[in-house]
Amino acid sequence: MTTIPSDLWRMLGRAEAPPPIPRGLDAFWHKGTGMIRRLIPRRLIYLRKAHAVHRLQGDCHALTESQLQLRLTESAEVFGRHRDTPLDRIHAAALIREAAFRLTGEEPYVVQLAGALALFDGSLVEMATGEGKSLTATIPAIMAGWRRRGCHIITVNDYLAQRDARQFANLYRFCGLTADYIGQQMEAPRRRQAYAADITYCTNKEVCFDFLRDKLALGPAGRGSVALLRDLDSALAGRLVQRGLYFAIVDEADSILIDEAITPLLISGGQVNRDEANCFRQAIVVAEDFQPGRDYTTDAARKTVKLNRGGRTRLMHQRRGLHGLWYSPHRSEELLTQVLVARHFYHPGKQYLIQDSKVVIVDEFTGRLMPDRMWHDGLHQVIEARENVAIQAMRETLARISYQRFFRLYKHLSGMSGTLAEVQSELWHIYQRPLVVLPTHRPCIRGHQGLHVFPTEKSKFDAVVATIAQIHQRKRPILVGTRSVAASEILSARLTELGLSHHVLNAVHHAQEAGIVAAAGRSGQITVATNMAGRGTDIRLDATARCAGGLYVIAADINDAARIDRQLAGRAGRQGDPGDAIHFCALDDILLQTYTPRLARLLARFSGNAPIGPRWLAAWLVSVAQHRASRSSHRHRQTVAHTDHWLEESLSFSGNSG
Repeated sequence: MTTIPSDLWRMLGRAEAPPPIPRGLDAFWHKGTGMIRRLIPRRLIYLRKAHAVHRLQGDCHALTESQLQLRLTESAEVFGRHRDTPLDRIHAAALIREAAFRLTGEEPYVVQLAGALALFDGSLVEMATGEGKSLTATIPAIMAGWRRRGCHIITVNDYLAQRDARQFANLYRFCGLTADYIGQQMEAPRRRQAYAADITYCTNKEVCFDFLRDKLALGPAGRGSVALLRDLDSALAGRLVQRGLYFAIVDEADSILIDEAITPLLISGGQVNRDEANCFRQAIVVAEDFQPGRDYTTDAARKTVKLNRGGRTRLMHQRRGLHGLWYSPHRSEELLTQVLVARHFYHPGKQYLIQDSKVVIVDEFTGRLMPDRMWHDGLHQVIEARENVAIQAMRETLARISYQRFFRLYKHLSGMSGTLAEVQSELWHIYQRPLVVLPTHRPCIRGHQGLHVFPTEKSKFDAVVATIAQIHQRKRPILVGTRSVAASEILSARLTELGLSHHVLNAVHHAQEAGIVAAAGRSGQITVATNMAGRGTDIRLDATARCAGGLYVIAADINDAARIDRQLAGRAGRQGDPGDAIHFCALDDILLQTYTPRLARLLARFSGNAPIGPRWLAAWLVSVAQHRASRSSHRHRQTVAHTDHWLEESLSFSGNSG
């Protein structure tokens, strides 16, 4: 009889049953518990522990290399038996700190030590941009790795996963551990090898899709009886790449656990149907006769379109003589609605790009391309028909999971980011993780030049370009952040007209991302970037740039979440460096037009071409819009979570594997 590895057994036993999200009275009680827990001085507790680690520095410095390795081996044995105490963790952190200094030349300072200990205890840690989160993660990763059940360090892109795995490989090896990474192009055997390492660096999408593929490989076995699990043959076990979800450290936790949690991840399949493809092309023609107001209404916040009575009557006449999907009144209305949704809310250079004659989605939060993703319910096919490219098949969902559900499958979950405080209530509600907000290692001297709101996008870009030209004369490096590829290309064209040399970093020009961002701190350098802006890559100032005043960050667009604006501003003034940040917005920007259209139109009447004043009024308007956008996103995430709950209950009842 074939035996199942214990890690696989744990995955099968736990993968379908994450801790439930509190609902009803339980949610009320849970929220109250979270509010009480916030009164615990976690920052002070972990800083005290970090100082205790620091006090052991002298003893660790005195150890020879062989003595240090012996002490690390002894700690590994303690952690391997799961008998480690808080004092053991302090001693282990001191030893790992010394090993890091000897092998990398970097010695984690007190704030990083506090963050490391909090991460190992299962907390979410807010550390300012540039505080060294990559090095911080190595300490809890080593402690978790010593337990030999696998530790996943979740990053935002393949480059960071590969970079950090290689950068700290010698440190992990010195501590008796193996480390590897997952890349997008890796085949299953190579992925299996990477997951078999003690510490695995991977992106959120890769680890989640690998989980779904394993789930498909298991089929009904994942919900089968104990007897069935025991009878699993080695060939089936050999098709799996993961060995369980035990310990995870999530970098940029707000982006992954909150922002990207709106959209569930799907694995789907299907074949092209020529009749369906013709129906999508016909829908583009049919929709030309439909006008907003007369035939339908739009909801920009929800990106939805609703036909009115006149629109339905018009559609009834239009679909006569058409075949295929048009036979069904419900399906024909759904088809037309998707065309109208695409017309109003999905535009090239913003929500998607055309690459190699294919529609490729652009992640609105990171600015990165998602070539393996498709919009559902025919929306993707409608856009392909509009762009006159090959229409892909509508796919049947084979496996589905949301980030809320997936990350709750880990037995130990922790994470870090520079912007978590604003969403700590939701993080507690969904993931039941407390937050520890840590101070900066050095005082932040970044200057804030305020928010400037203009009547139109043109006048806003005029002001942005003028500011760039003015600051460039002082030889300061400049980083310009935009929300979309289209906006970055517009600014690039304007700068080219003025003869200002610059680099562009967006979903089109992304191949040299790390190099572009690393060079963004050089004197006189101008970098225009979307939200992808090289998260995780340090912008190091040269001596001339530091003397000139440091990095000048210009936010050319306001994001839906103030957190993302704060994240961009945090690129300047790292580690006590000088720097400044300034924000620009226009009354016809998508954020204000979606969430405060009436107020924006009212202000536009009286503003002319000058910036909106007084400044506090403009700031209030943007704050209201961002608050409404955040509430809308929160509702979307609740819908995803409720759908997960419904699927969990219905699949459990039916015995289906999902």
